Parts: sequence; structure tokens; C-alpha cells
Amino acid sequence: MTKAVGERELALGILLEITRDGVHSHAALRDTLSKYQYLEKRERAFITRVVEGTLEHMIEIDYIINQFSKVKVNKMKPVIRTIIRSAVYQIKYMDSVPNSAVCNEAVKLAAKRGFANLKGFVNGVLRNIDRNVNNIQYPDKKNMLEYMSVRYSMPLWILDGWRKSYDIDTIERMLAGFLEERGTTIRCSLSRISKEKLIEKLEREGVTVKTHPYLDYALEISGYDYLGDLESFEDGDFQVQDISSMLVSEAASPKENAYVIDVCAAPGGKSLHIADKLNGTGHVEARDLTDYKVGLIRDSIARSQMKNIEAVRQDALVFDEASKEKADIVIADLPCSGLGVIGKKTDIKYKMSKETQDELSKLQRDILSAVHNYVKPGGTLVYSTCTISEAENMGNVRWFLENYPAFKNVSFEETLCDELKGSVRDGCLQLLPGIHKGDGFFIAKFRKEV
Repeated sequence: MTKAVGERELALGILLEITRDGVHSHAALRDTLSKYQYLEKRERAFITRVVEGTLEHMIEIDYIINQFSKVKVNKMKPVIRTIIRSAVYQIKYMDSVPNSAVCNEAVKLAAKRGFANLKGFVNGVLRNIDRNVNNIQYPDKKNMLEYMSVRYSMPLWILDGWRKSYDIDTIERMLAGFLEERGTTIRCSLSRISKEKLIEKLEREGVTVKTHPYLDYALEISGYDYLGDLESFEDGDFQVQDISSMLVSEAASPKENAYVIDVCAAPGGKSLHIADKLNGTGHVEARDLTDYKVGLIRDSIARSQMKNIEAVRQDALVFDEASKEKADIVIADLPCSGLGVIGKKTDIKYKMSKETQDELSKLQRDILSAVHNYVKPGGTLVYSTCTISEAENMGNVRWFLENYPAFKNVSFEETLCDELKGSVRDGCLQLLPGIHKGDGFFIAKFRKEV
């Protein structure tokens, strides 16, 4: 077995875990790459690109396959469907391997997986697509939503929802933004190390570093192989965190000795950020629902070596009487549809539904109904989501203000860089992929009257 076949077999296994077995894409990819740590950097990059690329373009890929296969995609056996999908992605979007080799390796992989009788079918479909890949007939742009659904592989129901809030040009820029390649965004742990010293340390480790334009202590890194192998990561000198998530702590603006409760904290990025901002003072209580999630937070705390933060198991839906009016700041970054982070968690767009999105919107309101009680008079509640859904964002802001008049919506524009100030609407910030330099994200800040 050649190396190329080995890489493709691993990619096939990951894609089957995601599309057939329901495993989240980031978890399936992470677990496989961790298991096969002996893989070279090039091999890891190939597997990652094939998996993520196939998922990113899956609606378009299925549309193409259905034009050239008598057996439609939804009628194929899962293994064969996945082999063909990943091969079509390589034919259309990857130049590193000749298309003839892509077809040959797909045929070999079908036989290796026990489908030798379907080698001719796989070969015929892929050879036909290879000959015609530059002449695909896409939906007419007269129906722009249908065209964008196929061209950018976005479910039509999501586009229909966005169309109520955004114009076609904005939607297309968001869709293109999801497909852009980007480095990893990290936050310098300023209570441990200066940005300048961290950059020096990363560059000695062979990492490419540049400062993010929104926050001086935020960096974009690339060119590394495995994050866990970096000494700077193991030393707790930085946390992996998107810029949009960092803005939550900026909006919260914690003062020294503040008591902070983060009600849905895993994996702990925002909690650790606030603890870092408190510079050893105060206390941050990072809560989440399960032992597993609390364990993730504790791992991050241990690596950070911070002493003013603890992880606690607590259901955010259940009112905790002991926490009533205890917190100077409550962070409510709540479970959401996640449609703002499709660029990182590609499978979200296929797993989410309108019905689930509506359920999540209600869940957010139920959690807010419990956790607003933890805010002291004069204290702050920061509500955030990693989505761009009107109902989950401004819809919930309006609902909260109507039902809890002791809270007032306050602007945090003064904490933002000049580039973002113009994006504040009604005191809230909606970041959009392709428009802003970060994930799709929403932040609102409320203050409780004294």
C-alpha cells in the first residue's frame, strides 16, 4: 500500500465518522491526527484538506455527481458515496495530484473496502466527471439563492433565513468568507508573557506569526505541524481563541477583584481571558453541564497556571440560589446554531435544522431567565453567540429587555478598535464572516440597575 492510499484511507474513515456516524468534524479530525502522530506534516495537511474541503463543498460535489451518475448520491452505499465525493473534491479543487491518479486511487480504495464489484462504477463516474469538470452547468443566477446554495454548498433553508436580514451581496461575501483559508488565532497570556517575547518564542519554534488588526495581544499563527508539540503552548503562554471570542472579555471590561461567573464556559477560553485580565485578582467561576466539559476547562486552567479561576459543574438552566446577585459580571455565551463558525466546523451547516435552531433560541431564553439573577445591582451581563441568526441574537436581546426591565442595553463601542466601531447597532455587535476579520459572532451587554 502506498503512502497516498494510506492518507486517503484515513481521510475516508474520518469522513465516514462525520457523515455516516454523526461525529463532529473537528473532533473526528483531531482524534485521528492525534492517534497517528507519526504522520509527516505534508500527510497531515493532505488529510486535513481533503476532509475539510469535501465537507465545505459537499452540496456542490453532490450536484456534480448527480449530473454524471445514473445512481444518484443518496442511493449510493455510504463508503462508495464518500470515496466518490472526496475524489471529486480532489479533481476540482486540488492540483497536487494528477486527476488520473485520483481516479485510480479511488478505485483501489473501493476494492480495499470490500467493493471490488463496484470498481467499474467508481471509475466510470470519476472519469466522466474528470472530462467534464470545467463544463458543469450550475443553477441559473436568476434564482440567486438556489445558485449560491450549490456554488457555495450552503443549505437553502439557511440562505432563506439570512435573506430576511441581509442583502444578496452581503450573503455572498459571507459565503465566500467561510471558504477562505485562515491561520490559527491565539491570545497572548499577558499575565505570563509579553506579546513581543511570545512572538520571539514562536518564531524560534518555526511558527509564522502576525498581529491581528483588531486587538494588539491577538496573533495569527501558521506554518506549525501539531499545536501540542509547541513548547509555548504547553507552557500556557497562549490560548487558542478566535478574535470574536476575545471581544467578549473586552466588552465585559472586568475591574480588579471582580467576581465573574461564566455559565457555559467550556472549553474555557473566555473565562481564562477574563482571569488573565484580572491579573491575579478577583475570581472567575467557569461553569458547564457535564464532567467532560468541566474536565476540558480544568485542563486549560492547569496549562494556564492561573490561580484566580475554578471549573464547576452546574446546569445553567437550573437556578442556583447561592449565586443570587453574587457576580459583578455574568458571561452568557450560550449554546446556539453555530452558523457563524461554519468556516471552522464545516459540518454544522448539514447537522443544523430550522426546527433545532428554533429550539436553541428558546433554550437561550430559558438560560437567560435563570442566570440574570446572578448579576449584582450595578453589575454586567454579557450575552453572546457564535451565530448570525436574527432570532438568536437581536431577537433575544429585544425579548430580554422586555421581560427583565431592571436591565438596560449598554454600548461597549469604546472597547472596540476603530474598524469595528461602525459595526455596532443598537449597542450590539454583529460580526459577519467575509465582512469582518473573524468568525460570525454576536455580542450584547446589559447593566443591571442599582
